[in-house]
Amino acid sequence: MSFSMTLRSSIAVASLALASVAHAGNTTIVTNALVADSVQAFSDTATKAFKLTSTVVSGAGNTVTVTSATLPTFSFPITSITVDSKLNIVKGDAKGSALKFVRAMDDGSQAWVVLANFTIDYSAKKVLADTTIPGVPTVKQQAIYDFNTNTPLSIKYKFPLAIVGHEVLDTLKLTEETKDSFLAGLQLEDYLRAVLDKTDFGTLTQDVAVKLRPKAVSTKPYTVDETAAQ
Repeated sequence: MSFSMTLRSSIAVASLALASVAHAGNTTIVTNALVADSVQAFSDTATKAFKLTSTVVSGAGNTVTVTSATLPTFSFPITSITVDSKLNIVKGDAKGSALKFVRAMDDGSQAWVVLANFTIDYSAKKVLADTTIPGVPTVKQQAIYDFNTNTPLSIKYKFPLAIVGHEVLDTLKLTEETKDSFLAGLQLEDYLRAVLDKTDFGTLTQDVAVKLRPKAVSTKPYTVDETAAQ
């Protein structure tokens, strides 16, 4: 099958799925082959908190580091979205993407936390992720952030093939369980919980378009190899 035929087929499938959703219930649309990304830009406050604790953030799996950004910024390919009968977004998944938070300790060792396989749950208004710290089983889809909707996401469909979506979430605040994970995984002193309480971790910007990526991203969930997590 030629590239142009693949492009037309992929666009047609996504378009028909969205066009028909008004006559059905929730519909999940696989977007790993399309240009659909969730971009987290950490705030200046979060960046200062990382420096205060000698913590370095890096991407893993499908995650792409946005090198042109002035603040730490990472792009997670959106692998699927779920919409309801009114084309409202129910959730969006970024399977296979991960962020590693690694802290250099005074004795030369490293403490770490890995967040992976992100989901934005619009009903609960939370961002979820598989959360791993040393020596503890991964907590699947732990709520990691509460958020505020700055620019609501809506899918715009124009017959026959035009589909676009844009959204900005801000005021990303760590949940209590993820504060616990960061304190334990990064071996932070208890008084630093007050810093986490006040830290706004930045923004998440979602953009969806029906255009093919040069290469589809993997939908395989990211798993942590503790020997290589540091």
